Amino acid sequence: MSAAASDKLQHGFPTPGPQSPTSQEVMDHLFFLSNAGWKQARETVPYDHVIIGSGFCALAFAQRTREKHPQANILIVERGSFFLPEHFQNLPLPFKNTIGGLSETFPWTLSAKTVAGTPEQQRYIHWQHGMVPFFGGRSTLWSAWCPRPNVDEMDGWPRATIGAARENFGTAEKLLRVKKVDEIDQQRSVAEAQAIAKTRPVYGALQNTVQTLLKEQCATIPGVYRTEAAPLACNAESVDGIDFQKFSTPGELLALAGVRLGSAGSAGGCIDIATHCEVEKILQQDGVATALQTSRGVLPLGNANLILAMGTLPPATLVRNSFPQAPNVGERFTAHFITAIVARVPKALLDPNGDFGDLELGACYVAGVANNDYKQQFHIQLSALSDRHPEKNAGTALRYMPDVVATATLTQLETSPDHVVFVCAVLGELDYRNSESWFRGNPQDGNPTTNSLLQIQETQADLQTWDAMDAATFDILERVLGKDAGQTEYWFSQPEPSNPDAGEWAGVRPTPAQRRVSGLVHEGSSLYIGDGEDAPVDLDYKLRSSANVYVTGGCLWPQGGSWNPTMTMVALAQDLADKLARKGGGDA
Repeated sequence: MSAAASDKLQHGFPTPGPQSPTSQEVMDHLFFLSNAGWKQARETVPYDHVIIGSGFCALAFAQRTREKHPQANILIVERGSFFLPEHFQNLPLPFKNTIGGLSETFPWTLSAKTVAGTPEQQRYIHWQHGMVPFFGGRSTLWSAWCPRPNVDEMDGWPRATIGAARENFGTAEKLLRVKKVDEIDQQRSVAEAQAIAKTRPVYGALQNTVQTLLKEQCATIPGVYRTEAAPLACNAESVDGIDFQKFSTPGELLALAGVRLGSAGSAGGCIDIATHCEVEKILQQDGVATALQTSRGVLPLGNANLILAMGTLPPATLVRNSFPQAPNVGERFTAHFITAIVARVPKALLDPNGDFGDLELGACYVAGVANNDYKQQFHIQLSALSDRHPEKNAGTALRYMPDVVATATLTQLETSPDHVVFVCAVLGELDYRNSESWFRGNPQDGNPTTNSLLQIQETQADLQTWDAMDAATFDILERVLGKDAGQTEYWFSQPEPSNPDAGEWAGVRPTPAQRRVSGLVHEGSSLYIGDGEDAPVDLDYKLRSSANVYVTGGCLWPQGGSWNPTMTMVALAQDLADKLARKGGGDA
């Protein structure tokens, strides 16, 4: 307890008291385990579940466990500190600059073959996006697209896991507050919609136009088989009355845990959170995890289940160092490669009657396959923007943008007052069957939290998928949205020291080298789930060769698909909580 929290030492009497508290000390006092609380947690609290990580899966597991087994004691261990209180898009405009840079770490070494490539092959992929090492993890810096994969899109998955995911999709969407963008203002009257359009961005006339064109002509685009209004984790109307608010876990976890007010080690039914606590190794005997070796000392596990909810690659490193007998750790790797295209078409083509408001947005999800099967899939996250006053609207627009990770720049909008700007983030599935892509140990690195080597190699099948998804995107932009008018233009960046957003519009397509992104996202399969003994994780989410270690997140993916993984991750974390609640006697 700090002096400021003491009844005898406060308000400047008998001394001035602390003069330089840090934000972390404030959070520790209210929500996280202080040094005293951590000491008591290690020594006296009988935890039922210890969760490593504080992102989506940690929240989903803790929330469902609290619902099914209210008396369970839960400890959440997070390696980082408190950074953002919520999704950066809900914060003032300057917070958009928190993406990338020091907000990502890379707890692995890339193979030289990945970085440099080989002279005999044209390669585009050279790195993998990193981890967000703060409380809440990637949830504070994500795009928030949450499509439901259908059964075909979960090709290669165990039937039981597909069933478990589908059974929990509804509750996962409820937790993440998923809403399709064409439903945001669905209940508004015409007069209300017109009034709203003057004060904030709307998913209205532009959304309906784009959505209708895609639906009508989807079947004419090779490989594309479905399209829908973008399902985004953005709906908070039932919580705080805000109609568009991107979802993140910090506030939800703090609400679930409650205010500590300096107390530590509750007697029962507690959810404790420890930050600044990096797990270095799982100590185990005969497959039973007995303790965690951490940067804050050894944490005995007692009878607790250990839940790995720490992303896709870090848990594989931890398992490899702790359970050398576990099969095929990191031998399978998949992710999503990306094409980024910004285009524009004359507004008159899409709005001949002048129905668009001052700031209209649209967002559609378009799914496709490369070879008429689901072995390698792709999807297009298509954002549409029509903005008459982009500089004036910048702050408001940021709040309502469907995808700020991939959106139009101020320069692109300012140079397009009579156009609709389309931003396409196109994601394709990296072939998990490639034995040249893997995540293995790196004996040259003595740090147990980073001693892994990541190698990524494209195959010919990957390049065919990339060609197919790029072709489908150009078809949509030119034939469907451009209405075959020959007026679709593309943005070519030409950054200058004084203007990093500088560039120009041109009527030619960007080349593969210009449009294909060198970094991967949505990594998966490092601890894939399966019913065979070769799979690192069994159908109950338990690490094979362990008795009490369970795995959540994208590392479970047997095959990546192309769909954004978060909602499915949450659904499976909820299923794990149900399974352990039944095992532990909680209400099912």
